[in-house]
Amino acid sequence: MWNIPNLLTSFRIFLIPVFLVIYYLPGPEANFWAALVFVIAAITDALDGYVARKFNQFTAFGAFLDPVADKVMVAAALVVVVEHYATWWITIPALTIISRELVVSALREWMAQIGRQGQVAVSNLGKLKTIAQMVALVGLLWEANTFVIVTATILLYLAFALTLWSMWEYLRAAWADLSQK
Repeated sequence: MWNIPNLLTSFRIFLIPVFLVIYYLPGPEANFWAALVFVIAAITDALDGYVARKFNQFTAFGAFLDPVADKVMVAAALVVVVEHYATWWITIPALTIISRELVVSALREWMAQIGRQGQVAVSNLGKLKTIAQMVALVGLLWEANTFVIVTATILLYLAFALTLWSMWEYLRAAWADLSQK
């Protein structure tokens, strides 16, 4: 059970409170260090999947824990970004991204219960959404300068659009099962 991918995922979970503590520290450097911790967490997200595939190190524990770690880390970052910016143009895409994660997670769980989980497997569209939202969050957390903030906000809206599109695709793929009496 404690293979390298699962250790990386567990490390990512450990980084969540570290990220939050650093983010709320006083001082001008807190944003940079919190963004750096978030980057490290994002790298472990990519790395654990790569190692699991490359060395065939899949476990039931990892299959459960990896998406939980991803969603909690992203939700934590989105919550602090919403709190910090306190504006509708950040709150609406952030809430939509969090809501999509809940909907798709519930959909995947339900589809697995009826033996149709293959219909809602992770897609390239979902991966592209994840990349856009991770880069957006790094920029919004870091706040290095106006260019970074504006670019990150544009990427957040790209992630928002990809969020809606990918949720639509997952729901469309499951619609035949969802619409049964």
